[in-house]
Amino acid sequence: MSQVDETLLQQLRELDTPTVCNALEAVAPDRRGFGYTTEPLVCTRPELGSMVGFARTATIKAREPSQVRGADARQLSQGYYAYIDGGPKPSIVVIQDLDAESKGYGAFWGEVNSNIHFGLGCLGVITDGSVRDVPDAANGFQMLADRIGPSHAFVHVVGFGDKVDVAGMEVSDGDLIHSDQHGAVVIPIDAAGGVPAAAARIARVESVVIEASQQPGFDFEALKRAWGKQAEVH
Repeated sequence: MSQVDETLLQQLRELDTPTVCNALEAVAPDRRGFGYTTEPLVCTRPELGSMVGFARTATIKAREPSQVRGADARQLSQGYYAYIDGGPKPSIVVIQDLDAESKGYGAFWGEVNSNIHFGLGCLGVITDGSVRDVPDAANGFQMLADRIGPSHAFVHVVGFGDKVDVAGMEVSDGDLIHSDQHGAVVIPIDAAGGVPAAAARIARVESVVIEASQQPGFDFEALKRAWGKQAEVH
């Protein structure tokens, strides 16, 4: 993780997620068709802007009670929170709901877990399950979820630290995640350093057409001239 320092994290926070996806097309073109969410997610606090952190992965179920009981259940629960506290920070928890057609049946995320995780250095959660207690979640904690629901039902952690698939995005433990109200994308660690510069160049190129389109008398001929000027941007 030494390739990603606080300076780079801050530069990435200044970008929105669609811009990061555009930049990745330049610095990691093989990622154009995957590595980002392809299914819609509800963002509970779009005003928080972008969050950037290292993935902690887990799976949950809520439709039926856990078959793990007693000391084994306590060990699983304690192991999960110890896992969240370990590794590089800031972190983002990416949780896959294994209840299939009943996903979102019960929310793992609400007032209590948002505060616990935020205290452990976690900026937010990305899940294809549900969340609740939206107004009472920890101040500054972001939640992107398949839905908002009222109950936690029988929700429990099934496992953690393994590869997950959430909203069409495959995530492994330690992946660098960029997320905002649009969704999320995995930034390959070895490509992360090139993202800010690529994003800046894309902005310069796009500004040529955007600025032209805002001028009085803009027409197709003006658009063609702007397209030609884009080729001169470096």
